[in-house]
Parts: sequence; structure tokens; C-alpha cells
Amino acid sequence: MFDRRLLKNFHWGLLAATLVLAAMGVVTLYSAVNADATAAPSRLHLKQMIWYVMGLGAMVAGFTVNYKTLERWTPVLYSLCVLMLVAVLLMGKAAGGSRRWLALGPVFVQPSELAKITVALMLARHYAKEVTTRGFVLRELIWPMAITGLPFVLIVRQPDLGTAMLVLLIALSMTFFVKIERRTTIGILAFGAVALPVVWHFLKGYQKQRILTFLDPNRDPLGAGYHIIQSKIAIGSGMLTGKGFLQGTQNALRFLPEQHTDFIFSVLAEEWGFAGGVLLLVVFLLLIVWGLNVAAESREPFGIILAVGLTAMIFWHVAINIGMVMGLMPVVGVPLPFVSYGGSSLITTMLCVGLLINIRMRRFVAE
Repeated sequence: MFDRRLLKNFHWGLLAATLVLAAMGVVTLYSAVNADATAAPSRLHLKQMIWYVMGLGAMVAGFTVNYKTLERWTPVLYSLCVLMLVAVLLMGKAAGGSRRWLALGPVFVQPSELAKITVALMLARHYAKEVTTRGFVLRELIWPMAITGLPFVLIVRQPDLGTAMLVLLIALSMTFFVKIERRTTIGILAFGAVALPVVWHFLKGYQKQRILTFLDPNRDPLGAGYHIIQSKIAIGSGMLTGKGFLQGTQNALRFLPEQHTDFIFSVLAEEWGFAGGVLLLVVFLLLIVWGLNVAAESREPFGIILAVGLTAMIFWHVAINIGMVMGLMPVVGVPLPFVSYGGSSLITTMLCVGLLINIRMRRFVAE
């Protein structure tokens, strides 16, 4: 028999915010690929709409199955994701100097996107069982570090530094939320500071170049710094209300790099100005606040910690992408949720929202 409490606790705000962001994404993507009147018309926005429909299916699946049932299957899902990451390195599709996609029949999937959710599920499952008020000490963090470290290393090997960094940030957000003992926190921060030179040594040449360009874009304005400079020009030229739909010159003249994926916010800001950019960020803010509210209203540890992890995933995506296109962070290839073109990322993010709705729908589970 259908439990009416499920419908009563359905979070319509999360669904509405997702649909608004999807609509803004389609409009912006259409402009990003069709503003140049001299080029042949593009159908990428139509493909993206198909991805949105599939994403809605993933969202429905995300809130249909009780998340407590999902908790029991988490180790299996995590193991499958790790196997897919290994398969990518062995037989994945190579493009643009990296190997990130796995062919499943006629469809190419990016397992690193699923890794963000499976890591969040595994950490939530572990922390919910081991929750403590005194804070975790270092020896108690060995297993969470292993859970995070395995997919992190496999994703770095692709190489995909942006997604690997997101996996790490999601894990850190969840770990600090459940509380770490003070001396352990100081030790981890000190270790991180000492490890920076070692990490720098193992970075690839283009990754080092991105960091140096972030510190000084003008050191190579026609090379590595070109993307950031053109992005900031586009954002600034939009001023208060923008140049209008399909009227962005930086976009139309193809000065913007990857204008339909990583730098799509620059397209939106040039055409709709400061007002359009703020509107987009307000909708994202509502989505993040509502996600944290789901965590606050949950009545059992797994739901609380998982909601924090899923919300952290959306937050870090938005923060890194916006910071990247504005020159506040290095260029690491992180898409803007719901707006950037891409199937795997979009479906994963909509599944994430579906899981948040799932937790909210069943917040009475511990009553």
C-alpha cells in the first residue's frame, strides 16, 4: 500500500530548481553553439535535451528505491564502479590526450562521474556506523582514506585531475562534517602542506602550466593564459543586463574556448549580464541550501551524512567552475551542473538530486 507520507514529504523545491536550471542550460547551450551565423547549425542542444530526459529518469530512479535499501547495496555499487574505472584504463576510449570513457554498446559512459556518488555512499555508510562525538582520530580514518584513495588514483591516471579533485573534496567535506579530533586535523593539514612539493613533482606539464597561468594569466596571453583572459573579457563585457540572446561577440566570434562545456557561464554572463549570472547563482544557492536542509531534517545518520556529501558534490562543482571561468581558480575542466553540455555529468547530477529527494521523502524512517 502506498504510504502518503512519501508524497507529503516530497521536496518540490529541489525538482523546481532542477527544471529551472535545465531550462537555462538549454537556452545558453543553444546560444553557445549557434551564435555564429556563418557556421552550420548545431544540434547539440537537442542532444542535451535527450540527456535531460534520461536524467529525469535517473532522478525518478533515485527517489523511487528506499535509500536504506541502497545502503545495503553500496559495497556492490562501489566495487562495480572501481572495476569500470580499471576497465577505462585498459580499454577505454581515448580523446584529447586522456582516456575517460567506456563503451557500453552504442553509448559512452564516464565512470569517474559515478565515482563521486559511490564514494559519497560508501563514506556515508561507514561514518554512520562508526559515528562518534569525540571526533575521528587518524587510525580511524585509514579505511575512509582507502575508500577515497582507490578511485582517486584511478581517475588521476586517466588523467582527469578535475574529477579526481572533486572526489577528494566531497570526501573531505563529509569527513570534516562528521568531525575530526583536533590534533588529527592539525596533523592532516601539516601533512598536506608538506606534501604539496611532492604533488607538484608528479603533476604533468600542462597541469603545472594551468596553475602558473592561474597565478599570472598574462605570462602567456596567447597560449596558456588565452582561455582565462577571453573568459574574463566576455563576462565583463556583459555588464549589468548583457548584450542579448545570441548577441555575445566573444561567443559568436569563437574567442571563448570550450564555450559549450567548461566555459558556458561566460556565454551566459556575456549575453545576460550581471543580472543573468546572479539569477543562475541564486537558483544554485537555493538548491544547495535545500540540500543541507534535507540533511538537517533527516532522522538517521546515513541519510544525514549522505545528504551532506551529495550537496557538497553540487557545491564544489559550481564553486570550481565559476571560480575557474572568472580567473579565481586554475582551469581544471569541471563542468557547470545542469548547464554545461555532457551526458554522464548531467545524469549523475540529476541522480544526485533524486537521492536528496529520496532522503527527504523518507525522513520519517527513524520515527
